[in-house]
Amino acid sequence: MTHPVVSEMTAEEKAHLLSGRDFWSTHSVERLGITSVTMTDGPHGVRLQRRSDESGTPATCFPLAAAVGASWDPAVARAIGAAIAIEARAQGVGIVLGPGVNIKRSPLCGRNFEYYSEDPLLSGVLGAAHVEGQQAEGVGASVKHFAANNQETDRMQISADVDERTLREIYLPAFERVVTESAPATVMAAYNRINGTPASANTWLLTDVLRGEWGFRGAVVSDWGAVADPVASVRAGLDLQMPGTGGRSARLILDALADGSLDETVVDRAAARVLELGRGAAEMDDRDVDFAAHHALARTLASECAVLLTNDGTLPLHQGTRIAVIGEFARTPRFQGSGSSRVAAVDVDEPLACLCELASMRDCDVTFAPGFTLDDAPSTEAATALRAEAVATASAAEVAVIFAGLPDTAESEGFDRSTTLLPEQQSALITAVAAAAPRTVVVLAHGGVVTMEEWHDDVHAVLDVSLAGEAAGGAVADLLFGVANPSGRLAETIPVRLSDTPSYTNFPGEQGHVRYGEGVMVGYRWHETAERPARHPFGHGLSYTTFGVDDLTVTAVGDDSATVTVTVRNTGRLAGSEVVQIYVSTTAGPVRRPVRELRSFTKIRLEPGESHRVEFSLSRRAFAYWDIRRHGWVVAPGDYTVQVCRDAATVLTDQVVTLTGDHTAAALTLQSTVETWTTHPQIGPELLELLAQVPPDRGLPEITPELLRMVGSMPMQKIVDMLGDVLPAPVLDEMMTRTETEA
Repeated sequence: MTHPVVSEMTAEEKAHLLSGRDFWSTHSVERLGITSVTMTDGPHGVRLQRRSDESGTPATCFPLAAAVGASWDPAVARAIGAAIAIEARAQGVGIVLGPGVNIKRSPLCGRNFEYYSEDPLLSGVLGAAHVEGQQAEGVGASVKHFAANNQETDRMQISADVDERTLREIYLPAFERVVTESAPATVMAAYNRINGTPASANTWLLTDVLRGEWGFRGAVVSDWGAVADPVASVRAGLDLQMPGTGGRSARLILDALADGSLDETVVDRAAARVLELGRGAAEMDDRDVDFAAHHALARTLASECAVLLTNDGTLPLHQGTRIAVIGEFARTPRFQGSGSSRVAAVDVDEPLACLCELASMRDCDVTFAPGFTLDDAPSTEAATALRAEAVATASAAEVAVIFAGLPDTAESEGFDRSTTLLPEQQSALITAVAAAAPRTVVVLAHGGVVTMEEWHDDVHAVLDVSLAGEAAGGAVADLLFGVANPSGRLAETIPVRLSDTPSYTNFPGEQGHVRYGEGVMVGYRWHETAERPARHPFGHGLSYTTFGVDDLTVTAVGDDSATVTVTVRNTGRLAGSEVVQIYVSTTAGPVRRPVRELRSFTKIRLEPGESHRVEFSLSRRAFAYWDIRRHGWVVAPGDYTVQVCRDAATVLTDQVVTLTGDHTAAALTLQSTVETWTTHPQIGPELLELLAQVPPDRGLPEITPELLRMVGSMPMQKIVDMLGDVLPAPVLDEMMTRTETEA
């Protein structure tokens, strides 16, 4: 990439351009007409700070990524991105930092509320849609945190020690999809190290993969304060260090240019990319933002994100019902996380007020008791008194609606959680109220997953709203009264207990390293493969209506792809939206794969009795695994079961498709194992026939399956040494030459 202005810049001007002017903006070069670009935190609202210690100017707080993930709807992410861009332009912001597409490796990660899912496909589709919406309105995006940034503990220096296949199949694909489909203005390099090398100074990550393989043409910006060695980072492919360092980084770059340890062409390329940020940003829009319209949009989108986990018919609430609203969160809602993404919300819905408004239209009587405090450790007397008041209030009602969840102090950027349980006073409250009320509904507000074994079987309905933004209170009221029909699906498994999760013994690491020992078995991949049932599986979610699928057809396309068509039908009495989930299962190939993996999905709204034929295109990647020997994607020849699922644990219908796939046999050498030789599709039968023709007097034992298993892991060289001329060298050489040609 070149920029015509770069050739006119001095070395000093170029060096300064590669780090921030201050905390939030790039350098300008007035004599050349180069203007500064202002950046701000996101990704669920504009958090414009003029100084690093400010909370930010007022902005709409939209549903957080954890909630958007549960929508399974790229239209939701796209709408949020577009609305954020409109507000950003009004404040002169050229780049809003987001979205975050890191994988939820552990439910304990304190920043999980900023990420979409445990699944790379779902994360990538939603992240790409957010970028599309934001950049269509002229504001650059910064997809983050690249890469393997999956915890807050020791986040500035922890080394994520992860194997190549796991990186390629789990932790990189969401970034790859966003980059290749939506072309974000920037990619943010993470704090952590990857296999010992800082992400912000990782040539393999920033240059070989991001630019070389994926064709990224934007700028790579560091996470704030991530760079330890500015020269090494620029050399590796970083373009912009943030925040500014008061000129220190520029001086180091100039010194490196002077002594020849940094090539000037590298600096020129980085400077050109930073200059492109200014050219791509829209002009400031001085029109007033319609915050009322954005608040209404936030309410609609929040209702798309809520997941109805359980319901025995208690919901939606009926006309004339006596309702006891319990829980401090009903009047002091938690709707966003803490840390760099915290937005100074313009208008926050109080759930209790919104419920009362809709209740008054339906002749419903509403009473309230706080039930608990938001303090970490209230006195026993205070907690007991609040619980007793709540029990009395609930016992006089027909339905108790408990607003529970995690307080700000339980999860945040900067630290990880130690438990997946609700605070003790809330769990005790739910149990007590459920014992007193005729029917009990729990509404959960949280960023990271909460387990619910202590009280799950005692309640009649659970509505999980995650952290759904400033209008979550209104959306909850709409959902409880049936104004809106729940259509969210879990983007993250809810385990029975924390110890059931795949990273349990390898999180958060020790002595500066965290081992990704579970490999590709992340989230539902682990639960289904290990037959470890979840309380609620990935993809689960109920509706006030019902759906059915039938008439599945799967057709191979070429050697390595397929088309899938299926009919979806609304079999209930209400309009609603169904998420059609397509998974692929196979045992083909030389690597162990999860029992099933999500490969496509769509969300479709249907009227009662309406049906629709849905078509999916499953590309080569839907069937491929990452081959660490070839360092590339391989589709193994064999059978693949395409499954239409209710969720990751429930297959509704399936069909097998046979794919020719790739030629997967590797070139043989004398260091290849006996098993590799004997199972080679061409050479294996020839070798076994050759051995079968050896005269008995040569002392060769009978070639049985048991013998092959016993010697299967031995290098062929050892067998040749032991058998002497039984396996003639010219014959083996000819076999190896043929496999080199075929590989």
